[in-house]
Amino acid sequence: MNAGPDTALRSVTLGKIHANAVTCQDAIDAIVAACAARRGGFVVTPNIDHIVLAEESAEFEDAYRKAFLSLPDGAPLPWIARLLGSVLPEKVSGSDLTLPLVRAAAAAGVEVFLLGATPETCDSAAAALRRDAPGARIVGQSSPAFALDGDPSEAIAACASAGASGAGLVLVAMGAPKQEVLMARYSGLMNGAVAIGIGGTLRFLAGEIDRCPAWISRMGFEWLHRLVKEPRRLAHRYLVRDRAIVGIIWRQWRVGRGPAAGSGRVGL
Repeated sequence: MNAGPDTALRSVTLGKIHANAVTCQDAIDAIVAACAARRGGFVVTPNIDHIVLAEESAEFEDAYRKAFLSLPDGAPLPWIARLLGSVLPEKVSGSDLTLPLVRAAAAAGVEVFLLGATPETCDSAAAALRRDAPGARIVGQSSPAFALDGDPSEAIAACASAGASGAGLVLVAMGAPKQEVLMARYSGLMNGAVAIGIGGTLRFLAGEIDRCPAWISRMGFEWLHRLVKEPRRLAHRYLVRDRAIVGIIWRQWRVGRGPAAGSGRVGL
């Protein structure tokens, strides 16, 4: 079943992946419409780390090709798009999107399933969503063990459970690249629900991590705020691995600037 006219969205190539040129409200409208229509599919939220990871993982890159919507997560992506001669209207991060998305889902009668994090985090996040998104129906949760090269049985069972719950929206909080690969492999088990990768957002909702002040986020330094809060977990990612972004964007800039057709499609 289709959520509406199948419109090819303009997208910007970022290394081996892409981001769609949409606003936060565009994204909410498109996702809720797809949920209500039981169209299925999944949504990714690229950031600098994702651009770097896609250079090393063919399966991660393939997940981006299969996603029906790709939302620029983080202020640096619109900056990079401008450098490459294109435009992304604004950052649409999972942490900013989740609460208004759940509110819109509640208004449309779309139920929600939480997948990932820990049972305790899911419990607290569900309570926060019910409090701050009036009418939200959190109909289930699961925190499966899932390694990319390990036994997939728990992940398969969790995705099937999400499908059996009747949820139309599945919030997948595992971090990259696990959540993207899981959605690409198993979102077909979710019975027409739309899955979206939201990284650590359930931990924010649960109050386990302080959100970055809005003014710091607008300046593009949310990564530094998170690094200060979780140095042991994030130091290698931000200070070592993600330095590769300079070479990736330099390579793309030299090849030629401008927008690319991309593969993201969504009913608007």
